[in-house]
Amino acid sequence: MRRVEHVMGFPVSLRVDDEGFDDTVADALFAWLREADARFSPFREDSEVSRLDRGELPPARTGPDLTEVLDLCERYRTATGGAFDVRLPGRRLDPCAVVKGWSVQRGAELLEAAGARRFCLNAGGDVVAAGGPWRVGVRHPGHAGRLCAVVHLTDGAVATSARYERGDHIVDGRTGRPATGLLSLTVVAPTLTEADAVATAGFALGRDGPEWAAARPGCEVFAVTADRRVLRTPGFPTP
Repeated sequence: MRRVEHVMGFPVSLRVDDEGFDDTVADALFAWLREADARFSPFREDSEVSRLDRGELPPARTGPDLTEVLDLCERYRTATGGAFDVRLPGRRLDPCAVVKGWSVQRGAELLEAAGARRFCLNAGGDVVAAGGPWRVGVRHPGHAGRLCAVVHLTDGAVATSARYERGDHIVDGRTGRPATGLLSLTVVAPTLTEADAVATAGFALGRDGPEWAAARPGCEVFAVTADRRVLRTPGFPTP
């Protein structure tokens, strides 16, 4: 089964190679992603995140999902000494860097609970997969039509934070300025929750980010610095 929908502002593609897999599970997966977008997007005025940010939703009344997301945000803020921060001065509360990976990982767990054993779920280039081997290309930060690495993924996830799609959009919370020490940072981890958050938090740390990300349990790293040096952990899973 193969299916693609546009959710959260990017294409999400699903491939399931199990015979006779029930299409209604894919319906539930994409319904969950649309629900997560509606509840946690800072760009929707009626979302839980926007209401919390405006003071209309008391912190004591946030649901368990939003509490989990905000706890993850705080964990990475503390771990990076404030470089990763979803509450930047003068800006709205924006937990997107955690919500994307967290919600897609939840979707993958929904697939597994329904019996999927071999699948690949790609959310705007960040991937969670099972039953591999799967080959996931990492875009070259300077050439849109080229790859700088290929990840060999069996069961796990890979995420990349970079400047090539949205420019200098990741801010170092310690300085309030865009993080420019890296061109791209790719993280392989057991879950997309970890891979996506660590990639963004590490990118916010700049040149110190690859070493910090590599020290996170279960994470392997491939990075290209602003001066175009390639850094790779020994266990980064290339074919």
